[in-house]
Amino acid sequence: MQDHDRVNLSRRNLMAGVALAGVFGAVLASVPASAEDAGVVTGPPPDLSALPRVQVKLLPPPFVHEHEQVATGGPKVVEFTLTIQEKPLVIDDLGTTVQAMTFDGSVPGPLMVVHQDDYVELTLVNPDTNLMMHNIDFHSATGALGGGGLTMVNPGEQVKLRFRATRPGVFVYHCAPGGSMIPWHVVSGMNGAIMVLPRDGLKDGAGRPLKYDKVFYIGEQDFYVPKDENGNFRSYESAGDCYADMLEVMKGLIPTHEVFNGAVGALTGDNAMTANVGETVLIVHSQANRDTRPHLIGGHGDYVWATGKFRNAPEVDLETWLIPGGCAAAALYTFLQPGIYAYVNHNLIEAVELGATAHFKVEGEWNDDLMTQVQAPSPIA
Repeated sequence: MQDHDRVNLSRRNLMAGVALAGVFGAVLASVPASAEDAGVVTGPPPDLSALPRVQVKLLPPPFVHEHEQVATGGPKVVEFTLTIQEKPLVIDDLGTTVQAMTFDGSVPGPLMVVHQDDYVELTLVNPDTNLMMHNIDFHSATGALGGGGLTMVNPGEQVKLRFRATRPGVFVYHCAPGGSMIPWHVVSGMNGAIMVLPRDGLKDGAGRPLKYDKVFYIGEQDFYVPKDENGNFRSYESAGDCYADMLEVMKGLIPTHEVFNGAVGALTGDNAMTANVGETVLIVHSQANRDTRPHLIGGHGDYVWATGKFRNAPEVDLETWLIPGGCAAAALYTFLQPGIYAYVNHNLIEAVELGATAHFKVEGEWNDDLMTQVQAPSPIA
């Protein structure tokens, strides 16, 4: 089969899937190209000419771009660019490969950071090498399906969206093109998070300031990989080829893989996140599709916003916290002992058998007062 024939076949498969998707938002064939087409009545645009503009270079997770924890000056227009990449992604040690859909090539997409009342100005690029239409729905935005109704782009197009970040917290963003395409794109990797910090920074329940030395972003991803008649994971030439088979697995609601940052082991071993004893780390954790329950083995959540909203007082001293599907959370912890800390989804089946485990590697001096081995293992007397 020639490349152009494969592309045409994949597009026919996709459009057939759309025709069967039912009524759940806009279908690909009738996507509005502008606010006017969407039936949105618009007023005069705000005059932002006096606001400073900041261009941000995003980093692949778990890393996060530089930012102020407490805003200096007034609101800004913060400019981001996300480039959509449809690409093969190896997700386990067996070499299982999925045809992923991604923002900027990573699963999850990068974490964006702004402050409350900043304007987020996003350029979304869909290169002509992709097969599919895409968009972006920001859970932090107001109106037009979170921006999804104004950002639908075909391959070879780009679009620019601006919204005001009015609510502080961490929020999911994801692709939402309509019908069965919504869950399919999300569980193929097309999701990420944005953090909207209060302008005066994070606070505890009594209004005292909280700060962090490092921040890491963990995106939990459920994959649904079809198997062949022998029970082996199947591979496909393109995302369009796997649509029908993958949809059947998705309907069973049982993931074949539950991983952090796109693959089993993506945040362990040489890829472990690092800190030092005495450092306070902010962990941002998102799950765009399923509930999850993070737990830091050997540590705690000193301050936890389990649903990620900073106007709510954080809970303290948590062992495990529940993040609802379609939500992002934030947790602060100051490491007190050196060693390897496992950070897991405390559905331990998903952590151990399906891959939802990460590691923190912490350097420093051991504190015997917090823990010590009183007696080494020895024969029973």
